[in-house]
Amino acid sequence: MVRVELAKVKSSVRQLWADDVLPSLSELVSIPALSPVFDADWAKNGHLDAAVEHVRAWLAAREITGARVDVVRLPGRSPVLLFDVPATEGAEDKGTVLMYGHLDKQPPVGGWSEGLGPWTPVIRDGRLYGRGSADDGYAGYAATVALEAVRAAGGSHARIVVLLETGEESGSPDLPAYLDHLSDRLGRVSLVVCLDSGGNDYERLWLTTSLRGLAQVHVTVRVLDTAQHSGLASGVVPSSFRVLRALLDRIEDVESGTVKLDECHVEVPANRIDEARATVSSAPGSFASPFPLHGSTRPVVDDEVELLLNNTWRPTLSVIGASGLPEPAEAGNVLRSGTTLALSFRLPPTADSQAALAAISQALTTDVPYGATVELSGVEAADGWNAPELSPWLAGALEKVSDEVFGKPYGSMGLGGSIPFMGLLGEKYPKAQFLVTGALGPDSNAHVPDEWLHLDYAQRVTEAVATVLDAHATG
Repeated sequence: MVRVELAKVKSSVRQLWADDVLPSLSELVSIPALSPVFDADWAKNGHLDAAVEHVRAWLAAREITGARVDVVRLPGRSPVLLFDVPATEGAEDKGTVLMYGHLDKQPPVGGWSEGLGPWTPVIRDGRLYGRGSADDGYAGYAATVALEAVRAAGGSHARIVVLLETGEESGSPDLPAYLDHLSDRLGRVSLVVCLDSGGNDYERLWLTTSLRGLAQVHVTVRVLDTAQHSGLASGVVPSSFRVLRALLDRIEDVESGTVKLDECHVEVPANRIDEARATVSSAPGSFASPFPLHGSTRPVVDDEVELLLNNTWRPTLSVIGASGLPEPAEAGNVLRSGTTLALSFRLPPTADSQAALAAISQALTTDVPYGATVELSGVEAADGWNAPELSPWLAGALEKVSDEVFGKPYGSMGLGGSIPFMGLLGEKYPKAQFLVTGALGPDSNAHVPDEWLHLDYAQRVTEAVATVLDAHATG
């Protein structure tokens, strides 16, 4: 039963965001805390440590009786920040609420609009612009404000551990080691709240019900020891780019984009198909048009349900980088010695990522045309996640949030992206309930220029989380 007074929660959330969160979050945006995969010298450069220390100091200044803040460092791994808050009286037996976010960021990339920049926090039209504002530097602040608002409104919460990692944008490679290291300290996790997600609009609370897994590999094809004049060598020496095209054709249907490897597919659960239909019917037209398609470019298919299922439960391949290719203005008549492509696969939530990666690797390295040399590097895989059914107490809390905070029914849908942490937690805590949500919208520009956080929506998400915390403690 939800007993906390939402009017008091709202008042507390709004005041804390204005007075405490926004100034500190703006400063966090200014720290170029690139994820380790984008900054090999992260430990020397110190930006991740600066982000951790900035938020640690903010947490340490919170006036919460019994709260403890720690920076946990395992050798050779990026740090984790923990904020451990004891349960309110009467909720000591409700287990641990694990609240998750991350402090590492994607690269800045070019093309930011005039007056904006990745490390320059700008508040404009109710938005906070800057890298890491929405993805998801706000998460630790929102989690802390939610529990403070519960207390201010006379509500209850179980013991809460806010965990902020620094490697999520690198695929969370260090997180399994930290979860093992912290297992005894975390205890019995009964609720997981992840604020690294979002939804299809800013009008309602969106629940993420599944996350795709991933597999990544850099594939290099070499055909020469040194580059040669294309007029002399072409027609004799095979093009490394053409060999790569042939290898990719083994994996992906060039006409439809369908991934051909069986290991990358699963049968889509019936409840997720029903969910996709309901989600599309609630906002028809929105799933085909949230992206700035250029000119006459069309979506992959016209059926929006199929688009949503493609994005959440079917495998896809994206070529996300290349090397060995000079800029066109600098390209001479040269048959290059080799080409490298960075391949990013999104996998269905319940697919075995290691089996998929093995099949991908075999397709790329077996019977290579012309006997060309193939090298694989940057290999990575992580399983996805599929949410359990909602417990009655959580369903009731979400209905209250829908009525009193947003004024519209909450939405639920799978997310095409990956949060490796969720798959790890789903396996480690199979009896826990999960609230995966967040302030990211379809136009928040995560990972690309002009990233921004919808400030009013982030505050309403904070109110929603506060309501769920109280329901968990009293239900």
